Amino acid sequence: MTNPRTDHTEWDEHYERRELARLLPPPPHLEPSLSQLADRRDFLLTEFARPRPFSGLTTRWRGLVLVTAVATAAAITAMTLAPEPSSTEEAPPATAASVELLDRIARVAYTQPQPSAQDSQYTYIRTVGHTTALAESADGSMQRSTTTTNIERWTAVNGARPGLQRRDGGDQQLPAPDPVSLNAPSYRMLAGLPSEPEALTKLIYADAGYNHGAGSASTTGSDQEAFVTIGDLLCNAVAPPAVSAALYRAAGRIPGVTTVDDAVDAVGRHGVAVARVHDGTRFEWIFDQRTMRLLGKRAVLVKDGPWGRAGDEVNSVALVAQGIVGAPGEGVAIETAESSQ
Repeated sequence: MTNPRTDHTEWDEHYERRELARLLPPPPHLEPSLSQLADRRDFLLTEFARPRPFSGLTTRWRGLVLVTAVATAAAITAMTLAPEPSSTEEAPPATAASVELLDRIARVAYTQPQPSAQDSQYTYIRTVGHTTALAESADGSMQRSTTTTNIERWTAVNGARPGLQRRDGGDQQLPAPDPVSLNAPSYRMLAGLPSEPEALTKLIYADAGYNHGAGSASTTGSDQEAFVTIGDLLCNAVAPPAVSAALYRAAGRIPGVTTVDDAVDAVGRHGVAVARVHDGTRFEWIFDQRTMRLLGKRAVLVKDGPWGRAGDEVNSVALVAQGIVGAPGEGVAIETAESSQ
């Protein structure tokens, strides 16, 4: 039997590894805390308990396919089972400018204060925007109409209680998500997602690929669905800073992502945008150029069609307030066009 103390090769390798571990700086992604492991465990158990659809889903969204592991080693193993990002569109890789911009945004997002979110509290989102609809007139022509919306939404931090939506002044109780998913997230669920960009990217693509990947009848494609999913989570939910940062870096791994030098949100605030073109429409996430704060998102036509001419907005949403509150009906400070400039 080989004696490890007289086998110099093995001993030297052991010594070198120990010395490197001592001299090198710690890795950028720290091991999850006990609370994060508990969140991931709860999310894992919820996913196992949820019945899986058989096949042929036609809805745009569905719950997560790939579960989140409760420990780092298990998470790495599970994520390697997810399909690699793919697209039938054969889009080029994200541009260097978009990756650099998303990295800057992620670094700012990571340094934001960690919300002290209790299960008894609610996340609060307020958006202002407009959407476009097409309707056939009596003579058979298509007519465009624009609707302006002002929406406030309260969601239980743990997703276990009904929420509230206030749309243009009218209140509507929202049922508790059953189950929570990428389509209907809670803060606690998002806290259980991986904060490592590669693992999170694979998780999102596993969900996107279920209905929009290779072999499906969808014309959206996994890449576009992943881009839309991340945009919705950033604009319509509240997540811990580490997860928000990982979402931005995950977006930099999506093929076809570019930048737009000047974009305007629904309340007139100018910013720089991260964008992706799909099926004649450019989907943009708009950020304040100075603070790197998310201002909103919009969809702009890049070619003439039934929805309008190139350059026309199809929809635009401005994120004007976001945070944690004590109860439905409570709000947080509103960002105005002037305060962000």
